[in-house]
Amino acid sequence: MTQAILDAVQQAMSSPWIYLALFALAMLDGFFPIVPAETSVITAGVFAASTGAPDIALVIVVAALGAFAGDHISYAIGRTTNGRLRNGRRTGKAFAWAEQALAERGGLVLVVARYIPGGRTACTLTMGAVAYPRRSFAFFDGIAAVSWAVYSGLIGYVGGAAFEHDPIKGLLLGLGIAVTITVIVEVVRYVRRPRTAPLEAEQPAYAAD
Repeated sequence: MTQAILDAVQQAMSSPWIYLALFALAMLDGFFPIVPAETSVITAGVFAASTGAPDIALVIVVAALGAFAGDHISYAIGRTTNGRLRNGRRTGKAFAWAEQALAERGGLVLVVARYIPGGRTACTLTMGAVAYPRRSFAFFDGIAAVSWAVYSGLIGYVGGAAFEHDPIKGLLLGLGIAVTITVIVEVVRYVRRPRTAPLEAEQPAYAAD
């Protein structure tokens, strides 16, 4: 059964349609974070190292382009749903966190938020809602999208190279590395979090393009 699943995955990875699928998943993940974009890119990296297909460079390129496109869709959604984001029961806290982080760190928060669970979508929506300049958003988002694609693709590639003849173990290693890095980021954030509630940051005022 395991071998049959592995063969099916390998066949999918060797199809040229895999690049379109990776682009679509990375794009959808920008405003629908349940989509397993990172896992898909890591998996593609594993098979790139262990079987030679798909091409790791193309995996990174299409993942970065998809993430960039998805973030801009999320930014546009933020511009049109400002009030609902601020007052929504589920999105209010995430919106407040992203808005405060944006006021403190500027566009760099978009790069950092890429590696925080749920942070990417909250940040891109917020930057749209506060009318953060589109050119600056595109600049920082380009850095974030490329770094994420390289990170995800190479983690999978390292796992696949370590277990060249056993892609399943390579995939588990790649996912384990990704989870470990995420946990470390969250621990560092928790340790550095102020023990007392910070004063409410002033709302940043950005000029629309």
